[in-house]
Amino acid sequence: MPWSKWIIAAAACCLLPAADGRPARAAGRGPQDEARPITLLYIADLHAQLGPHAEFFWRDGRNSTGTAGGVARIATAVDAIRREQPGRVLFMDAGDTIQGSAAAAWTEGRAVVGPVNALGLDLGIPGNWEVVYGAGALKQRAGEFRHPLVAANIREASTGKRLFPPYLVKEVGGVKVGVIGFTDPDVPRRQPPGYSKGLIYDGTDVLPPLVDRLRREEKVDVVALMTHVGLPKSIRLAETLKGVDFVLSGDTHERTYEPIVRGETWVVEPGSFGSFLGRLDLTVRDGKVVDRRWELIELRASRFAEDPAVKEVVDATLAPLRPRLDAVIGRTGVPLMRYNVVETNLDDMLADALREAAGTEIALSNGFRFAPPKLVGPIRESDLWDWFPITTRLKVGKVTGRQLRAFWESEAEHVFSPDPEKLFGGWLPRPSGMTVRLAAGAPTGRRVIEIRVGGEPLEDEREYTLTACEREGDRPDMLCRIPHVKDPRVLDLDAHAAIRRYLARHSPLSAPVGRRVVAEDLPPVVRSQVLSAGVPAAEE
Repeated sequence: MPWSKWIIAAAACCLLPAADGRPARAAGRGPQDEARPITLLYIADLHAQLGPHAEFFWRDGRNSTGTAGGVARIATAVDAIRREQPGRVLFMDAGDTIQGSAAAAWTEGRAVVGPVNALGLDLGIPGNWEVVYGAGALKQRAGEFRHPLVAANIREASTGKRLFPPYLVKEVGGVKVGVIGFTDPDVPRRQPPGYSKGLIYDGTDVLPPLVDRLRREEKVDVVALMTHVGLPKSIRLAETLKGVDFVLSGDTHERTYEPIVRGETWVVEPGSFGSFLGRLDLTVRDGKVVDRRWELIELRASRFAEDPAVKEVVDATLAPLRPRLDAVIGRTGVPLMRYNVVETNLDDMLADALREAAGTEIALSNGFRFAPPKLVGPIRESDLWDWFPITTRLKVGKVTGRQLRAFWESEAEHVFSPDPEKLFGGWLPRPSGMTVRLAAGAPTGRRVIEIRVGGEPLEDEREYTLTACEREGDRPDMLCRIPHVKDPRVLDLDAHAAIRRYLARHSPLSAPVGRRVVAEDLPPVVRSQVLSAGVPAAEE
């Protein structure tokens, strides 16, 4: 099916709403007095956004921007549900929690611990970025959290033993719930290899025996699989893994206002940055789920106040860092956002900054998903670390046109493959000095239509100078996942310094020249990889 039709089909194939506008209920069975209702709540991809921030909302063709999120606002929403459902709420976190902000980076995630502990989570799982400070720091932060981390597929290389328990079993409101944790097995390749040194990541083959154990030995009523592998791969797990009632997905920052249904399994994902809270209400009768509802709650400031006690914890945590966090380093005259699979104006600006600093023909910035929007006004040091939460030096080298073409074919496959198992990492890279036209729905290796450098068509045999960020643990001749780069060298300049210089020269920022990457068979703005891949909400 052509990609343009996939998107239309995906948007149309949603669950029929109930009369109140929420997803339709599953049919109930048995006498009502045996029914036990409980609520599963979860957040994902907080990315260390401890305080309120700007957020961009889109739904049903309506766009709006407002203040949202913050740990204290999450606390208000969760506490209200706990009062509504006393003793019947399980509250969880699907990972990428201790990375993504200046406060987290400057403290190796310690700044996140106190505020997150104030939420009273019941469990969490590690995300792909939880290893950013190394395996030792991950273990330290896990020991400081008051809630347990569970992960079925992370082992210590030295012993072969699991780093965390594979699952948690907890009785909630008379219902026995088993939650398996599963994080991205591609971490050693997806992140800079040095981050996960000392750890081994297993694949999905670890999951069926655990589901069977929960059902047969633990005698649970509900099996939930909490994943940090992204929504497309979570959907594939729901299609292939038997015995799971719910897949609680994280990683891709997707906003599933409607559940995605595969047989008896529901798949959901609750957005990111603490701007949303996922709520799953279910009823169990005779050991089976007989009724279920999903709601994605937008944590707008206009709807939820901040919990005063939790706000005090956040403020106290950030107070020593405030002078550095609040330092103004530039201004923007346009909103800067990262909500597009193909191209974003924020990343265009960052790529321009890297190219200007290094003086090369081309620069590439990674297709990161993290960072809330930046509205018109001052740019602070904290914003810079939201955009680039790690300190990486610039690396330059020479690549041929043929290498660049192979790189873009590979990256397009990682983003647009209809096979979820071939999806990898974030969104498309963001170039400066280069334009790319491609067809997202074309076969593997045949997506690139045209590449230009400096306005001129790419020449396969010509060498081009390229700048990107150094990745810890990469081979010396590897540059932004391009192998065998000629004359590679690392500059005595990091990405943050390059961007500060750029802001000093170009503030207030205007809109960068766009349309550097164009997918000719997709709309200009594609906010979801799931819709891009043509995944319907319900089985046909």
